[in-house]
Amino acid sequence: MTLPYDQKQAYQDKVKAQLDKLNAQIDELKAKASQAKADAAVEYNSKLEEIYTKRDAVQAKLKELQNASEQAWSEMQSGFEKAWNELNTAFETAVAKFQ
Repeated sequence: MTLPYDQKQAYQDKVKAQLDKLNAQIDELKAKASQAKADAAVEYNSKLEEIYTKRDAVQAKLKELQNASEQAWSEMQSGFEKAWNELNTAFETAVAKFQ
């Protein structure tokens, strides 16, 4: 099943907004890491590296989605959502650990 162009664009816009919001939250976590004591800073930085890696994967998947044909787009959407869920899980784990 292929989605009409409007649905594809709306989905991409929603994802971009979510990614922008998450990037702002990552920046907040990074600021907290820079204020943490040495031991905690190492742990913060380790979690941030994991989050950056997953965020970069999400951004790459988003670019693939944006460039996909209508038929390939539906198939690629599930791969993107998997990467997005992994990124969210890593971020939520990091936030929970440091609160």
